Amino acid sequence: MDDTTRKELRLAVLIDADNVPYSNIKEMLEEIAKNGTPTIKRIYADWTKPTVTGWKNVLLENAITPIQQYSYTSGKNSSDSALIIDAMDILYADKVEGFCIVSSDSDFTRLATRLREAGMKVIGIGEQKTPTPFITACDKFIYIEILKVAKEASPEKDIAQKSRPQKESKPLNKPDKALLTLLTNSISDLADESGWTFLGELGNFILKNKTDFDPRNYGFQKLLPLIRSLDRFEIDERETGNNKIRHIYVRIKETKRVPVTRHKK
Repeated sequence: MDDTTRKELRLAVLIDADNVPYSNIKEMLEEIAKNGTPTIKRIYADWTKPTVTGWKNVLLENAITPIQQYSYTSGKNSSDSALIIDAMDILYADKVEGFCIVSSDSDFTRLATRLREAGMKVIGIGEQKTPTPFITACDKFIYIEILKVAKEASPEKDIAQKSRPQKESKPLNKPDKALLTLLTNSISDLADESGWTFLGELGNFILKNKTDFDPRNYGFQKLLPLIRSLDRFEIDERETGNNKIRHIYVRIKETKRVPVTRHKK
C-alpha cells in the first residue's frame, strides 16, 4: 500500500479500556495516523469503576468518545459486547475502510476475522501478552511496548544517534533463527532470476505471513537497518534518475564452500 492510499484510508478506532494502559494513548493515536485517518474514535468501559479513572483525563484532549457499558456479571469484561456490536454497526454503515482494535483480549479474535472477511483492513494494538489468535486474526499487529520505548527516547538522544547506526531503541526481541528463516524464505519467494528482491515489496510480504512483524521489535526503526545488521544479505542501491530516490534490493549471500584438500597416500 502506497502513502497516498494509506492517508485516504478511513479508520474506526475502538479501544477496550479494560485491557490496555492509558499512559501511551498519544503514541497509539500517532501510530494509527500512520496507517490512515481515524474518523471514529470510541472507548469502552464501565466508567463507574475506579480502575478506568486514568482514561477519563485523556479522553477530551484526544477527542475520544466514551461509551458506557455497565458490568452485569462480576468478573466479566463488560466492554466486549458493546465494542463488538458497535463494530458491526459501523461496518454496515459503510463509513470506513478499516478498523483499529486496541486491546490485549483474545475475545476480539472472531470480530477481527469477520471484519477482514468483509474486506476491511484490521489493525490491532495491544501488549506483548496478547494471545496469538487475536494477533494473527489482524492484518497488522503493533505492540504497545514499542510505543513506550519511543516515548522514553529524548530529542537529545535522537540528535546524537543520527550519525550512528540506526539501532535506536531497546529491542523487545533479539534476532534469532526464526527471524533469519522468515527473512530468507520471504526474499527467496520474491526474488527475480538473479536472486534480488525489491525492499519495497518485502516488508508487505513479510507482514502477510507474520502480522506482528515490525523492525522496531528488534530495536530498528526500519527494515533496511535490521537487514544490514544481520550480515546474511547483500544490499544493492539502484539509481532511479531522481537523485533523491533510490530503489533498494536485497538478496541472500552466497555461502562459499571451502575446497577440501585431499592428500595423496
